[in-house]
Amino acid sequence: MPDLLWTVADGARATVLLAHGAGAPMDSSFMTRIAEGLAARGITVARFEFGYMAKRRATGKKAPPPKAEKLIPEFRAAIEAVAAAPERVGPIVVGGKSMGGRVAAMTAGEALPADVVGVACLGYPFHGPGRPEEIRLAPLANGLLPTLVLQGERDEFGNRGEVETLAVGPHTRFEWIEDGSHDFGPRGSSPATLKGNIAHACDALAAFVAAHLGE
Repeated sequence: MPDLLWTVADGARATVLLAHGAGAPMDSSFMTRIAEGLAARGITVARFEFGYMAKRRATGKKAPPPKAEKLIPEFRAAIEAVAAAPERVGPIVVGGKSMGGRVAAMTAGEALPADVVGVACLGYPFHGPGRPEEIRLAPLANGLLPTLVLQGERDEFGNRGEVETLAVGPHTRFEWIEDGSHDFGPRGSSPATLKGNIAHACDALAAFVAAHLGE
């Protein structure tokens, strides 16, 4: 079972399980900002690392992630760990940053425990930078659960102009982050700010969670 990093919210009614992106760990600045923002909105957050990232942390040696489909069993194990943890509260939304969100969506293409009620992708990697022909739609199109994609308008892994032309399936909806990059950061000339964009993302994700509490 993976080690879990908890950000526990007072009076929480739901739990979000988040995986990291391909190159940064579960306690990166982005992941921490999102976890703290959700906790401030009454949602408990659990973060975990895939085995390759945990090994990188332990050894200090960088290694690329395996193919995304090979990470699905690890994500399922994290779901089991969260479901059984005393910190867990209410229904569970699974998701992650970039690759972590993609693996969450892939995992949701198969039946999951009934207390998993949705998927949240923070900066979905629709394609690699500069490779718009390599569209990765299947995890979203084939997903069985309601899915929220929080996407920067100018994300180099799929910007708004590109993504709005795609057929992503009936379960997926988007929340666009103003002038946001893959990490939701705006340009210096933009009226948007990183702090405001992170708050926007947390507000949207909290509303998505609230809509699927089953109350």
